[in-house]
Amino acid sequence: MSGQPILLAGARLEARASGALWWPAGRLLAVADLHLCKSERLARRGGALLPPYETAATLDRLAAEIAALDPARVVALGDSFDDCAAGAAIADRDADRLTALIAGRAWSWIAGNHDPAPLALPGSHRAELAVGPLTFRHVAARDPAPGEVSGHWHPKLRLPLGSGAVSRPCFLADDTRLILPAFGAYTGGLDAGHPALAVLLGPRALAVLTGEPTVAVPLARVLAKAGPRANLRSVRVKEQS
Repeated sequence: MSGQPILLAGARLEARASGALWWPAGRLLAVADLHLCKSERLARRGGALLPPYETAATLDRLAAEIAALDPARVVALGDSFDDCAAGAAIADRDADRLTALIAGRAWSWIAGNHDPAPLALPGSHRAELAVGPLTFRHVAARDPAPGEVSGHWHPKLRLPLGSGAVSRPCFLADDTRLILPAFGAYTGGLDAGHPALAVLLGPRALAVLTGEPTVAVPLARVLAKAGPRANLRSVRVKEQS
């Protein structure tokens, strides 16, 4: 699986095609916004009925990354479950599979805005985590020290391609921070040109589009070519804030 190198606070990282982040020197794998059991949460609250397969699909992708990389530490950057009750409602087969993935690894669950309470699963549960020069948290701070890694925003970018365009989830990186795309199967995306993201990123920010192959592009150049952009997820932003 291909990836793009990213240097952040002296740490040499790899933005993976799957949307996961790999730090080889620390044998650390980070994933953001799994949103496990989203279909269960929507059904429980009387919302749209979705096929209940997203948890298995997300765990398939996570298991593939763990099998390929054999991380010693895994950091889940919050919103791992679609709400706190979903953590208790996970099907036994999925809970058993997740527990098997956790076994033998230092696994950290970062609290998200969807799942702020500690989860009834193995691993450590914390608001944020500092490992070497990196700090892992759910929501990007406005003025962090260099080395911040976060999730929450589900960034996506529409990239012109010939007479058409391709839209993919993306990593967003500048000299100070890295924002991961959502890893979960049933997750939408916030346009990378949205003002909520623009205030967080420096002028030299890069977007790394996921998928095969990964593509790294200067964010400002792509947004300038695109011109005025529609707010693609205003409802979602209000839900997350």
